[in-house]
Amino acid sequence: MGRIVVGVDGSDASLKALHWAVRQAALTGGTVEAVNSWEYPATSWASMMPGMPEDFDPQAVATAALTEALEEALGAEGAAAVEKIVVIGNPAQSLLDRSEGADLLVVGARGYSGLKATLLGSVSLHVTQHAACPVTVVRD
Repeated sequence: MGRIVVGVDGSDASLKALHWAVRQAALTGGTVEAVNSWEYPATSWASMMPGMPEDFDPQAVATAALTEALEEALGAEGAAAVEKIVVIGNPAQSLLDRSEGADLLVVGARGYSGLKATLLGSVSLHVTQHAACPVTVVRD
């Protein structure tokens, strides 16, 4: 059995990647690890934003968002079968870190960056160039 890591940020592209990863795991007997990461805003942006409430917990918000995305995409039973990982950090680096020792890394392709010729987003482009395991990029 192998471990399949999939990046899930709630976007349509990431949910397509999630569905693909779950089907692949069913075929291979593997497990699925859904990864969502978050970062504090850059200091230049943070100085322009009003202060955060003291009880604001970005880790809890990201965890709730991941759980909601999984349940919406897979149903409660399907979501329960997926390991949920929420980490602080750059999305591309977080996926690379979590995919260490994995059999496969799965990401969606957005193509929103200036790299439209590649038809990949910045995260998918970065992980395809630097991952230590095979990468599948799910496109429309």
